[in-house]
Amino acid sequence: MRVRTLAAVLLTGALALTACGKEGSPTDQPAPAGLFEVAKDVKVDGSPTFEKIKARGELIVGVKEDQPGLGYKDPTTNKYSGFDIDIARLIAAKLGFDPETKIQFKTIQSAAREQALINGDVDYYVGTYTINAGRKEKVSFAGPYFVAGQDLLIKADNTSITGKETLKGKKVCSVTGSTPAKRIKEEKLTEDGNVLEFQGYSQCVTKLLNGEVDAVTTDDAILKGYAAAEEGKLKVVGKTFSSEPYGIGLPKDDKALRDKVNDVLQASLDDGSWQKIYDGTLGKSGSSAEKPKIDRY
Repeated sequence: MRVRTLAAVLLTGALALTACGKEGSPTDQPAPAGLFEVAKDVKVDGSPTFEKIKARGELIVGVKEDQPGLGYKDPTTNKYSGFDIDIARLIAAKLGFDPETKIQFKTIQSAAREQALINGDVDYYVGTYTINAGRKEKVSFAGPYFVAGQDLLIKADNTSITGKETLKGKKVCSVTGSTPAKRIKEEKLTEDGNVLEFQGYSQCVTKLLNGEVDAVTTDDAILKGYAAAEEGKLKVVGKTFSSEPYGIGLPKDDKALRDKVNDVLQASLDDGSWQKIYDGTLGKSGSSAEKPKIDRY
């Protein structure tokens, strides 16, 4: 099997999925007709964030740029693509802003997410942002719009790994110091010497394609993105062993906007929009997903 370089892997994933950024519109795979239809005369009474957005005339949305299938920025076209990106576009449209011309995606790294929302650098954040009590002390969340869980990425023809209980004697790769790597060690799912750690998941995926490791582990949503980018070569086992509810990060005290975004997410779950977005992005991995249940507070 010819192994592509990391750049080619990511580019393939990006081209295979719906793309959008401030720089332009989707290319070869536009969204289904009407999916991002822009709402008219939208009001969010009592939301200072929405008033600021209206005054500015466009949205600024925080995202990731290095996760194929979720939030990925093509280095050649500068267009963004993935499940998180399309969820962000859907919210923009339902807030009355054309996601083709009135949304600016801004890459914000994980460690800077809370401060970006506190500072008002972004209006909302969509990027594998797990809802937890500690973060709720600084920001608020709508959603979850997806519930991920730790899982395993393996080669498509691998039949020996069917879940975490079959990892003994297998080489497993994850990111240095990550929770997934820690869980593999703490639960002694394989021998410590078989746990390989690198700075990025892309390195792990390259090792997997090369046959140097047997599995890569992290949130299943991230793994599905890589599987979609290498369609037919990799698969996600599908037996998650943790729970990571992804939410839309919002300014802490803007309950009006949080309620509005929750309404948008619920409508997408009810009318099939959420499923269409999933099928066009992470669903290309061949793995299905359960619809999340909105947790209002």
